[in-house]
Amino acid sequence: MRLARIKIQPEIGEAVYHCMTRVVNGERVIDDVAREVLRKQLWAVADFCGVQILTHAIMSNHFHVLLKVPVKTSPPDAELLRRYQLLHPKPTKYQTERLDVIKAQLATGGPEAEIWRARQRALMGDVSAFMKLVKQRFATWFNKSHHRYGALFAERFKSVLIEPQTRAIQTIALYIDLNCVRAGLVQDPKDYRFCGYGEAVSGNKTARVGLCAIHGPSTTWADAHAAHREALFGTGTTTKQHAQAIAPAAFEKVLKQKGRLPLATVLRCRVRYFTDGAVLGSQAFVETQLAAYRERHGARERTAPRPLAPITDWGGLTALRGLRKNAFGG
Repeated sequence: MRLARIKIQPEIGEAVYHCMTRVVNGERVIDDVAREVLRKQLWAVADFCGVQILTHAIMSNHFHVLLKVPVKTSPPDAELLRRYQLLHPKPTKYQTERLDVIKAQLATGGPEAEIWRARQRALMGDVSAFMKLVKQRFATWFNKSHHRYGALFAERFKSVLIEPQTRAIQTIALYIDLNCVRAGLVQDPKDYRFCGYGEAVSGNKTARVGLCAIHGPSTTWADAHAAHREALFGTGTTTKQHAQAIAPAAFEKVLKQKGRLPLATVLRCRVRYFTDGAVLGSQAFVETQLAAYRERHGARERTAPRPLAPITDWGGLTALRGLRKNAFGG
């Protein structure tokens, strides 16, 4: 059983997921125009699904989303209609006529009303539905605008269930925002339009709400911004110094010698725990999710919570899936 490929569902309450998906064959086809389209679609689909994007990163051949999924609710008809229209801002003649029929059915309690309600609600408050909608809508736009057909994204998306506590969420958010730095596109993610932090700095109010949520529910934008920059660079917010990336060979040497590095430096390397670890959080959280998974599926699994390799101070973070090889780097 490959736990990293299954959607691990939390026992109760809201959930936080780190989701990532790649283009077929890793082809670098998502240019700036396509990234702008995908950026807008991410926010629109999140609003439709009733989930919150905490941060994101859109790259040339993949994208990441850190997503908070609340407990499922049953939105009233007016809210369902508002969300439906988000996905169809420029409806076709058929869609317009169909929406008129739906509105009439909802107003009179017609036979199609409950069917439509159930269909819309099934797409809300669920990480799989969110990712499916985003991928489908973007692939449709991309194929049409590039005169191509067939699958755009490879396989099912990866998802890691994150414990909804500040240290775990902050660590994943920093890692996602640093994608553009790891790729060598910018030195500071504030200069990259297609990540959550870059959007927040440029004034996107929804992105700022997400960044504040990362650092605590009552955190102000000013405090969240300062805390995020200090964590990104490990230097504070006023200095011009930047945390430095480390060469793969040097990183491997530190690992072999069981040395330690600052967290800001480690996050400038690829960390597979964050995409392949299945569950990430405290040991108690990971154990609880594993026990619940076994009970639901009757599975006998030898996998046990594994502390992350002690290359830095992870703040007690544990992953469900142990990565014995290539946990860092390529």
